[in-house]
Amino acid sequence: MQTPVPEETAQDPAHPPCVLVFNANDPSGAGGLSGDVTAIASAGAHALPVITGTYARDTAETFDHFPFEEEVVAEQARTLLEDVSVQAIKVGFVGTPENLSAIAEMATDYPEVPLIAYMPNLSWWNEVQIDLYLDAFQELVLPQTTVLVGNHSTLWRWLLPDWDAERSPSARDIARAAGEYGVPYTLVTGIPAPEQYIESALSSPQTVLASERLERFEAVFSGAGDTLSAALTALIASGCDLGEAFAEALGYLDHCLDGGFRPGMGHVIPDRLFWTQADIEDTDADEDDPQGAASHMELPPHDTQH
Repeated sequence: MQTPVPEETAQDPAHPPCVLVFNANDPSGAGGLSGDVTAIASAGAHALPVITGTYARDTAETFDHFPFEEEVVAEQARTLLEDVSVQAIKVGFVGTPENLSAIAEMATDYPEVPLIAYMPNLSWWNEVQIDLYLDAFQELVLPQTTVLVGNHSTLWRWLLPDWDAERSPSARDIARAAGEYGVPYTLVTGIPAPEQYIESALSSPQTVLASERLERFEAVFSGAGDTLSAALTALIASGCDLGEAFAEALGYLDHCLDGGFRPGMGHVIPDRLFWTQADIEDTDADEDDPQGAASHMELPPHDTQH
């Protein structure tokens, strides 16, 4: 399960590894590029975010998506790649088959760089658009994907639409279906398990390589998949073995969900910066300045006359 970073793309040990990220802007901060950037930074890497469009959404639901033209997406990526050595690539939701084509064309020039692809739930979208997008993803992106990440039900409906067995497909069944398009590894999340647990499994078409059960949270989250896939990509970029990256990324996600918060009236958002809370608590406990210097700096009201 080794996904080595080749010498020609290996990072200078004096600075963090770089991850090229293709994703849409999520103004709610639940997922999208903002989720990717914070998760990648938390895992010790530097994100190079390429915006592919933007959602119109709040913390409860997605209403629409406005994609960038493929020339804009390609120009962002090419400009970066001519300047920066990239150790891994993450592909999230990019909005159109044309954008997928531009990304796939770029990725063919860097076959040695691991590519992690995340497929979110697209049920909010128009069915015709969903079918066109998924078909293009299968044909163009999956053949270049190192690890495919997605929820069990999402990957099942996409890759095994004709599944008619009484039992639900296993992670290996889904990995075998992805393997038909050239994907060597598939990370399946949200697999139902007994006693209030859910399971995630890393599988090849031949066998399940690793699995982990986490206790189910009594909340509906937005952005968990982007968080997990971004952290996994950053860890792979850092040179971690795939099995080690799988375990660490799941542990990170579990902490993010445990510290999740609800900024609006909708779903809970993972706290991808949960690890900073210890520093805040230490500062608050400072006996010499229990209030903190910032407590004496009052902000003026927004009373500018326009």
